[in-house]
Amino acid sequence: MSLTLHFHPLASYCWKALIALYEHDIPFTPNLVDLGNPAERAALVKLWGIGKFPVLQDDARGEIVPESSIIVEYLDRHHGDWTRLIPADPDRALQTRLRDRFYDLYVHLPMQKIMVDRLRPGGKRDALGVEEARAQLRTSYAMIERQMAGGGWAMGADFTLADCAAAPSLFYGNMAEPFGDGLKNVAAYLERLKARPSVARVLKEAEPYFQMVPKENP
Repeated sequence: MSLTLHFHPLASYCWKALIALYEHDIPFTPNLVDLGNPAERAALVKLWGIGKFPVLQDDARGEIVPESSIIVEYLDRHHGDWTRLIPADPDRALQTRLRDRFYDLYVHLPMQKIMVDRLRPGGKRDALGVEEARAQLRTSYAMIERQMAGGGWAMGADFTLADCAAAPSLFYGNMAEPFGDGLKNVAAYLERLKARPSVARVLKEAEPYFQMVPKENP
């Protein structure tokens, strides 16, 4: 197989790339990277100087492709067949990329802020930053609640890049700042995502690592 994905099954941004690979049904070699292992971290940094995953290695094309959204678009362009996660229509493609950025910037990032803060010792926690992150999540949830009033996927009838981004954002977001009873459309959308075969496979593979997810601070 010419493709290797350097990743960790618990890492939320890696889920986006994995979902795309499974949606396309593309064979690949998974390389689980332990960033706590100096040799494995150094090998990842050699591929991508930033040292973050996911990173896609395409030996057949001689390409190293970092960043989850770029990986999805690369797979669409060079390895997709009948499946397209970015619409061919330019206007719909633009809206799909906008939804992808929305989930990454306004759901994923504040979720990570809360989760990372849970790993900090008591004297190093950022209470104000967490409060701001929670407020951003509530604002984003309210927007998604309106967007998903008609059901379906992020862009309507077709599963796209935006849904690949939404799955990890909302799954972990609900752990960081639970939806509550007033966000029935958001909760229903997450359940649809979890039932999607590609997403269900990612969740199943991540399950052995869920005990590592940081819990709420006492």
